[in-house]
Amino acid sequence: MSVRVGLGFIAFPFSSAEAFWRWVDACEESEVDSLWLSERLVSPQPVLEPLSALAAIAGRTRRLKFGVNATVLPLRDPVLLAKECATIDYLSGGRFLPAFGVGNDAAPEWRAMGIDPHRRGARANEMLELLTRLWTEDNVSFAGKHFRCEGVSISPKPVQSPMPVWIGGSSDAAVERTARYGTGWIAGAAQTPAQVGRVIAAIKERAANLGRSIDEDHYGAGVSFRFGSWEEPAVQRSVQAFAARAGGADPRAYMAVGDAEAIIALVQAYRAVGACKFVLRPIATSDDEMLAQSRRLADEVIPFVHKLA
Repeated sequence: MSVRVGLGFIAFPFSSAEAFWRWVDACEESEVDSLWLSERLVSPQPVLEPLSALAAIAGRTRRLKFGVNATVLPLRDPVLLAKECATIDYLSGGRFLPAFGVGNDAAPEWRAMGIDPHRRGARANEMLELLTRLWTEDNVSFAGKHFRCEGVSISPKPVQSPMPVWIGGSSDAAVERTARYGTGWIAGAAQTPAQVGRVIAAIKERAANLGRSIDEDHYGAGVSFRFGSWEEPAVQRSVQAFAARAGGADPRAYMAVGDAEAIIALVQAYRAVGACKFVLRPIATSDDEMLAQSRRLADEVIPFVHKLA
């Protein structure tokens, strides 16, 4: 069993590319296990396109793993996505952690890109089957309802074989998708330990029914954190931003604010329901705060958490 902590963010929290690279370099030099970006292609706020950003991170680093929580499958072409993922994994020496979801029907990308969001789950399922075949087979032919290809090969293949396939989402369809196609599952933001535990249990039960199993340490959770107090304006803004997504849950059940003990306690609550991989997102309002919050996490929290069984 391997308990590991990565760092991530949603909207781009840095004032410049230079500030971003300072943060990446600090993470590379610490015990941070991985870096995670989010998928948002259309936004008035600065947001990095995740796959190209991960390719840049791969070239900048030598140790860190990295992923997207989560790449929205129906926004992508499956052959191109398979090639992009394989290239990133190959050039990074096998450090890529692909995670996939289907998005939500209110996302602005559907209209901006002229894509019908209906049946996106069915399209995503076909894409997952096609991706895994393209990463392992040559001359792939596929005839689905939504995608077709004949005699397709991509090379070089990913270094990781099999390539990890982490799935995001908590709906019944996401549980089925994870149990049927996934090698791991990672929760989104603003999900409490109780909610995460129910999804993990459902995935395990359904996977067993399908004759599959997912490694016990391939379940993850996301936590926003801050070394500080709940009264700080930055924390209150974060609470408000997650309020609708959290469905009225107490923010103290899915956000960690206070000292190292408070952050460790919430991580342990998720660990108790089966989560082993964690994406912690600093609540910060400046470049210096992102660095300071991340360094304190690396110094005061990660060494303890990485020793958990």
